[in-house]
Amino acid sequence: MSDWNWTAIGVAASVAVVCALAGGLLTTIGPWYQNLRLPSWKPPDWAFGPVWTTIFVLAVVSSVMAWGADARPEARRALLIAYGVNVVLNIAWSAIFFQMRRPDWAFVEVIALWASVLSLIVITAPMSAIAALLLLPYLAWVSVAAYLNLTIVRLNAPFGTG
Repeated sequence: MSDWNWTAIGVAASVAVVCALAGGLLTTIGPWYQNLRLPSWKPPDWAFGPVWTTIFVLAVVSSVMAWGADARPEARRALLIAYGVNVVLNIAWSAIFFQMRRPDWAFVEVIALWASVLSLIVITAPMSAIAALLLLPYLAWVSVAAYLNLTIVRLNAPFGTG
């Protein structure tokens, strides 16, 4: 345990908690959302919390592993930028979908989020193959979320008409 980088663990965990809290606060399951037509295959609302918790834990472990595996400044800078972009996109999706009530715009945004997760994997892989593999559930979940988002758009469009 003395070899553990507690600073990296603390920073990564703090960022994950802030991201999760911000996304959670922006996600309002009120009348607007409840009145949307949703596909029968949509995961139950209760599943989103445990899935996102698992994804955030895996991302924290992955980021700490990658950080410790490659101390080169350029590698760490790329990792920080990739995670920074990902956190912003992660939070932005909830704001666009739930607060702005624009699933159509959120679909465009979730494609950028998906690309940012793929970018995390690509940047992490040379640093640590295991760390990159830990991000695959995140990519899979965002893939499901993107398809769900697209399906919601198709079932409920148009948006922003009043």
